[in-house]
Amino acid sequence: MNNNLNNARLLPFTVIQKAAGGDVEAINVVLKHYAGYIAKLSLRELYDEYGNPHLCVDEELRRRLETKLITKILTFRVN
Repeated sequence: MNNNLNNARLLPFTVIQKAAGGDVEAINVVLKHYAGYIAKLSLRELYDEYGNPHLCVDEELRRRLETKLITKILTFRVN
């Protein structure tokens, strides 16, 4: 049962293969798959005018992480 849950969270090999080949739709599928993780990595603690902390997604950092992922996807070799 647990193995089926883990397999449901994996990207299909064909999507990875197409993304590595430069297919824009497949790259977008990969980005969507990792969107939550990238957003979590992009969280920054900001303070309002009263000094209260708030967690917010740093959009510049999020875009940089997405760009880095796209770069790595395009240099990934599937044998």
